[in-house]
Amino acid sequence: MARFAAFVSTIFFFLLLLVATEMGPTMVVEARTCESQSHRFKGACLSDTNCGSVCHNEGFNGGHCRGFRRRCFCTKHC
Repeated sequence: MARFAAFVSTIFFFLLLLVATEMGPTMVVEARTCESQSHRFKGACLSDTNCGSVCHNEGFNGGHCRGFRRRCFCTKHC
């Protein structure tokens, strides 16, 4: 009976080891982000939300205001 208990505890240890290695850190790879100046945004860009809405209408994922001249740049994963 003692040998059976040792066998079961050994199997349990290896199962825990297997589960622990599967739960380790995973690598996350991010896509590159491409930018293009908006063609439809008019005036100075003061709100990233407004810029993002215009960029969504142009087919991009989002947008943000950038630069000294405050232009709207659209972004998408490429």
